Amino acid sequence: MAAPVKKREIHQKTVEERDDDEEQESSGSEDEEQEKMADAGMEIQVDFEGRNPQDPDFHGIKTLLQQLFLKAHIDLGALTDLIVSQNYVGSVVKQSEDLEESDEEDSEDTFDVFGITTVINISDRQNLPCIQQLRDLLKELSSEHATDAAYTMIKNVLENDSQPIGLLINERFINIPAQISVPLFENLIAEMKRASNRKMPFNFSYYILICKLYKMEDKKVGKTKNKKRNNADTPTVMWSNPEEEIFAEEATVSFEFTVENESDSGLSGAWTETDDEMKPYRRVLLFEASKFQSIINKIKSQLS
Repeated sequence: MAAPVKKREIHQKTVEERDDDEEQESSGSEDEEQEKMADAGMEIQVDFEGRNPQDPDFHGIKTLLQQLFLKAHIDLGALTDLIVSQNYVGSVVKQSEDLEESDEEDSEDTFDVFGITTVINISDRQNLPCIQQLRDLLKELSSEHATDAAYTMIKNVLENDSQPIGLLINERFINIPAQISVPLFENLIAEMKRASNRKMPFNFSYYILICKLYKMEDKKVGKTKNKKRNNADTPTVMWSNPEEEIFAEEATVSFEFTVENESDSGLSGAWTETDDEMKPYRRVLLFEASKFQSIINKIKSQLS
């Protein structure tokens, strides 16, 4: 039986104009003045809140997972069902509910999912096909793209059930600021601790995080955001979720691969005038669970 919905207020955040039609539709009810501001390229203020995942969030969560996994052979429907079933851990990000509107309309139909922050135990319940598919994908990708040392580390951790691994999922629309991740991560840690105290399998030794990033030539760097300049011979790296660069700095091992030949979701955002120059990548990070809180502290310090 699903647990009661818990709401966690997230302070007002600035959301920049979305050029993609699909994102415009998913931004929830907006008055005409806000739409005019967005059309003019201005910023608007939106209040977000974190809530426990519920059944009506299924399609929104699945869509966010699709932008991460693209054409990977994973049953995302089953994975979404698993996320919703463990709704005592994790949050979906929604636009704060207007009380007057909620009296007139069903809020489940009014407010869309803007993000999902949760964790899945991929050492437990390996009898579930979607969990086995995740494990097989990680082994396959690390075998193809990681260094020998990184592959060996990931393989050993995956095969050692005495060191449980959590797949950390941190997905949202690209225009939502990185600062929103801090209360979501802090809440996730608190919920995992409560679940562990109740003998639920959320006491991890390691986490794996799959990050979305883009690479482009330095000549375009002045026109982009969320950028990191490397040296003159390497492309500029832009993180879809900027806070994940801090996770990367603390990773025990990592590897990356291009997804240029896969169809990236429109939810990943529109990069005007640079689309043909940008190459989408995924970077897989393995980091120790003991570092999670310090990483959050570092995100809070650097992105505040």
